[in-house]
Parts: sequence; C-alpha cells; structure tokens
Amino acid sequence: EKRTVTQIEKNGYPDSVYINAAKIFQGIHTEESKHRNQVHYGDKSECPIMAFKDEHSRRVSYELAFNALKYQDLLEEMLLDSKVYPRYSIPDELTSLLVVMLYDLQDRKFQKRKIFAEEELVEEVQEIGHYLYSYRTKLAAALARCRVKYDALSIDYFVPETLWKREQRASALPVCCWINTLKISLEDVIRDLEMKGFTKVESVSDFDHYTYAVDQHCHDVLVFPSSLREELLNLDLFADCKLLLQ
Repeated sequence: EKRTVTQIEKNGYPDSVYINAAKIFQGIHTEESKHRNQVHYGDKSECPIMAFKDEHSRRVSYELAFNALKYQDLLEEMLLDSKVYPRYSIPDELTSLLVVMLYDLQDRKFQKRKIFAEEELVEEVQEIGHYLYSYRTKLAAALARCRVKYDALSIDYFVPETLWKREQRASALPVCCWINTLKISLEDVIRDLEMKGFTKVESVSDFDHYTYAVDQHCHDVLVFPSSLREELLNLDLFADCKLLLQ
C-alpha cells in the first residue's frame, strides 16, 4: 500500500494536526514578542487535552507549532501589516490557530490546501483556513514588505540568532532511530533498508550518503547521516512505526 506521508505534508495537514499544533503553540508562544500589545492569545493557563491519531500526527503537530514559534514575530507582523488581524469574528482563543495556519500557508507559497477524503473536518480550522486563503494576496504582499524592510533574502533571517545556531548544531548530528521490536526485528529492518539501497557501515566515521550503523551499545538503535532525516521519515518503516525517530 502506498503511503501518503509526503503527499500530506506538501499539501497541508489534516484538521486535527492544526488543532493540536495550535494547542501546543498556545502554551509555548513567547509573550515578549515585538507585537505583544497588539496580538492577543487569550488564556494559556489551562493544560490542553490533545488526541493524536498516530506517532506521525504527533510529530508533525509539534513540528508545526515550533515552526510557528520560530517565526512568531514575522507571522504577527504579517497579520498586522495586512490588516488580517484583528478581526472581530476571531476570538483571542483562536489566535494561535490563526498563527500556525498562517505559517503553513506561507510555507506552501500561499497555495490552496488539499482536503483528503478520509479527513475529519473541524469547523474552526475550515473557517480560519478559508479566511487566510481569501487574504492570501495581502498576506504575501505583507511578507514581501517585511523582507524588503529587513533586507532579508529568506524568512530564515527572522529566526532568533541563538535558536538559529542551536538548530545548525542539531542539524549536523547523526539521526538516531529506535527499532520497534514489538513490530519488527533488527534483521528484518536491515533487510528492508538494504532493499532500498542502504549500506551498513561500522561507525559514523564511515558514513557516506545512503549508509547506516548499528549503535555499539544499544543494538536496537540505528544511526544515519543527518542529511537523510527527511528521506527517512518518508520510509514505510517510519509510517508503520517500525522505526521511531529518537
């Protein structure tokens, strides 16, 4: 059966992912942003209840929330500059959803989100999505003005320097994955990887591109080159939760 992990991520996410990402963002957004007196997020004292469909949904929900956090100042400035925010019909409790969905919209180059047949629709997500998409031209123009204003070649310019340095260090680290031994054995994982063109090496110092090593101390842990992170997450082994990203 063909997996749809890559397809979903290129065209947006299921409504449940946006809801969970908004709940996560509501609890982690910084209140020291440049626009703290203009953008209001409501009460974040309560611990949100989240229901993740599977491990992939959990991962992309957190990824979306933290991407929105990285670019919070930029996203808020886009909303204010375009006059998309404030809006009387959008209560403060939905501002987090507005921000995470705006990050995703600009990440898709302001293209329309695809709705999948098996997706369970959420009214708030549909409303915010339609609202943002209807103002896509103004939002894209606001983003362009921000880039001109700050002489930014890309939105990466807006990531705080301390976070950017931390991400650079993290991105260079090898990728570690646990083998879910309740579903598959080490031997079967190795067989699957070899069929996909991967070569086993003795240690990380021997890494080339499509290579991997078995951890010397934990034999149910595999280590891969950092450059393969995105490709790995699209393997059936990950979609089926037979390999779990550390």
